[in-house]
Amino acid sequence: MPFDTEEDGMSRRSFLRTSTVLSAGVAAVAAGLAPLRKLGEFTSVDQFLQKYYKELTPQEMKTVLERIETEVQRQYGVRPHVRDYKPMNGVEYVYALNLTRCVGCRKCVHACVAENNQSRNPEIQYIRVLKMPNDGTFDMDKGDHNYAPKSVPEPGFFFMPVQCHQCKNPPCVKVCPVKATWQEPDGITVIDYNWCIGCRYCEAACPYFARRFNFASPSIPSEQLNTNMSYLGNRPRYKGVVEKCHFCIQRSRVGRYPACVEVCPTGSRKFGNILDPKSEVSYILKNKRVLVLKAELGTLPRFFYYFDI
Repeated sequence: MPFDTEEDGMSRRSFLRTSTVLSAGVAAVAAGLAPLRKLGEFTSVDQFLQKYYKELTPQEMKTVLERIETEVQRQYGVRPHVRDYKPMNGVEYVYALNLTRCVGCRKCVHACVAENNQSRNPEIQYIRVLKMPNDGTFDMDKGDHNYAPKSVPEPGFFFMPVQCHQCKNPPCVKVCPVKATWQEPDGITVIDYNWCIGCRYCEAACPYFARRFNFASPSIPSEQLNTNMSYLGNRPRYKGVVEKCHFCIQRSRVGRYPACVEVCPTGSRKFGNILDPKSEVSYILKNKRVLVLKAELGTLPRFFYYFDI
């Protein structure tokens, strides 16, 4: 039956969410809510029973954002600025990456971690940079993301960063049983961490290994916390939920480049609005020989690669 179709008074989503509430609620009541102080755990009934993102009224969202700010302040000792950034009209983001220029320095990886409040211990990284043999292959299985040369670039290899490809036909969205992940009008596939039940179906469905699961409560030093936060982006996550690249929503949706684009020392990363015929990404897609990974799967990525030829 469709996700929101009522049958005997309960939709599929309601059933799944209610089942989760009942099983976890018994334990919460038994232990008492007072001891639940960590940001990686539910700290109130309101938080645990929060409505689906698309059903929240503006006033309800305002209450949710204020609650998150209070949770973060209690955990880290600083009060963040949390907003629900909406997509802009007439914008569809795409990414283009020049493989000729990428030197594998991984500055993009670490800028992403810092910008998006990813766990430091264990460290979660959205971007993997693969050292690929320079033999014409784009087979990700032949890449090495644990390379550690004395210097880069390294003769005989090229470097291929991989992250969420923001597919037009995203398999991760299709398999989510509670609709905790979906595609926004500007092309960004997002996750509501409060709605995620941690089944990891999306992680298994992604052919680009772009999603990360929090096996432990994320650890971020207070002094390293980025206090400019987005509800669907870089707010601190919980243990037991999935996260991934979201094109730095807190930056891109106010007209800024993602952190990885700004930090790239070689200018190999390009980002912009494909609906704008004068944008740099539009020029690249029209004039360069671009390629996408695993095109045969029909995911239709918005992440393109090209060489300076």
